[in-house]
Amino acid sequence: MTTQDQATRDARDIAPDEALAMLMEGNARYVDGHVTRTDYSAARTAAANPQAPVAGILGCGDARIGAELIFDRGPGDLFMVRLAGNFLSDYGLASMEYCVEFLKVPLLMVLGHTHCGAVTAAIQVVQNKVGLPGRLFVLIDAIEPSVLHAQMSDPEDLLQAATAENVRRQVRRLRTISPVINAAQQAGRVRIVGAIYDMDTGKVNLLD
Repeated sequence: MTTQDQATRDARDIAPDEALAMLMEGNARYVDGHVTRTDYSAARTAAANPQAPVAGILGCGDARIGAELIFDRGPGDLFMVRLAGNFLSDYGLASMEYCVEFLKVPLLMVLGHTHCGAVTAAIQVVQNKVGLPGRLFVLIDAIEPSVLHAQMSDPEDLLQAATAENVRRQVRRLRTISPVINAAQQAGRVRIVGAIYDMDTGKVNLLD
């Protein structure tokens, strides 16, 4: 069985720790340049029906980051929720609950990344009182608490510290505010982790 074929198993047959290992092994292949040759054709995607994702990922909308690529996964392997700043909105939470309740994913990951423009914008608002147009205040309101918390420790690199704190904050929320996800955690069916994708190296680093 190939590494990608493993994800076609029923998600209920994959333990949370095994799911995480599958993603991290795929990222190691990506970093080393030994990725699996993957068929993303319409026919291959249609064959992944019904979907059986090994993980649900709350990631940033940054166009340079494709989770299927950085984890060396194929069509149907990952359930993605993406928006600038990878914060947990009500809609995002409902989507995470959906993949836990109905798709039985064993792993949820909040995936931030270095050089995040959304976090940078939040820092500019906090430090320089920069005004942003339209509905961008929604994004800033979601990320600003992480910037303020990171700023309290007077870090050498506020962007790096705020990015990590934002991921940790969303992980804490996923672990605590949903009865659906709480029940799956208590049953040992799902694990929730946070990680940062390094734009310079391609490596995904898990957070404590």
